[in-house]
Amino acid sequence: MDFSFTDDDIYIRSNTAEFLKRELEPISRKIDESGIPRDFILKAASQGIIAPVISSKYNGSNLTFLQSAIIAEEISKVDISMATSVYFLLDNAWPYIIEKYGSEQIKNELLYDVTSGKKFIGIASTEPSGGSDVAGIRTNGIIENDHIVINGQKMYISGGIEAAKYGGGHLTLFKTGNNGHRSITMAYVPANLLKIERLDNMGRMGISTCTMYYENTEIPEDYIIGEKDMGFYYSMDGFNHARISVAAACNGLSERILDLGIDYIKNRSAFGKKLMDFQAISFEAAELKTELEMTKLLTYKAAYLADKKSDELPVYSAMAKLKAPQLSLKILKSVMMWYGAYGYTKDAGLERATRGIYSYLVGAEGALNIMKLIISRRIFG
Repeated sequence: MDFSFTDDDIYIRSNTAEFLKRELEPISRKIDESGIPRDFILKAASQGIIAPVISSKYNGSNLTFLQSAIIAEEISKVDISMATSVYFLLDNAWPYIIEKYGSEQIKNELLYDVTSGKKFIGIASTEPSGGSDVAGIRTNGIIENDHIVINGQKMYISGGIEAAKYGGGHLTLFKTGNNGHRSITMAYVPANLLKIERLDNMGRMGISTCTMYYENTEIPEDYIIGEKDMGFYYSMDGFNHARISVAAACNGLSERILDLGIDYIKNRSAFGKKLMDFQAISFEAAELKTELEMTKLLTYKAAYLADKKSDELPVYSAMAKLKAPQLSLKILKSVMMWYGAYGYTKDAGLERATRGIYSYLVGAEGALNIMKLIISRRIFG
């Protein structure tokens, strides 16, 4: 058992951190107001940061999921609104599903443009009736004359505006029969074929959240990913891998905020001594630091299992997704309390992170109770 990072892992972290400090940090405050700049995505792609797990055959970086988790950590340390992290996790996990299950035609059509930053790929599964019950979706698709005609509605979908404006689309789930989850198909649907409305979120506003309308939307049958009626299984595979990036991003945010908090209590004085000399605060910092290390190790194990293609991945990625967002919110609350009134101001930056992290708590690749369901099913066989 080896807990050390390889030389490649260390280089990827330092190189990514250096790039993000130069290119992302100066614009990070504006992202929550005006979105992720297009030129940043193109620069990030040139550094191999976009869709890093895609193979070199499609000009990807051919990195491991552990290495992609390292990148996710570094991104959220800089853009604490979490918007860039969302863009990264979607444009990593779902192109991976295209490469794993898609035809050579669809891979050639999409993956080169994804790894170069020209196209965005997301997932469209959630509907107005709910998101966790993927098997209960109502959007339907009819295959006729080598085309698929799709009707339905997807809601709370990330990246719809960006995909429509710059190129790309979403791996969309729809019913192709009446056999429950065994009759769900996944296909790529270009965003520019849809009517898209932006939803006004409370946080991570740098990437759009949308309602997307499928109104006799016609796509080639060749856009089906893998086999017809297997979409439910492909989506579960995608979510298992995406949750690693979610957890890693939360861990990166937690580390950045906790470091800021520790620096503050080391230098701030009250009643004639440093805040760190009050046991109530220093012991709380000790507990948070310990919990963060535990959560990071859990996330790294999930990434390790993804790289090993282990059948234990679903439960460990669920565990990481269960713990990491909750810890981030806990750390944010504690550091805001350490800061006092300053923590409640926008200048402190904590409000941006707090608003952003809630998206990972309420949904973002599965609600927390769904993670508990996955874990409990494994516990009880």
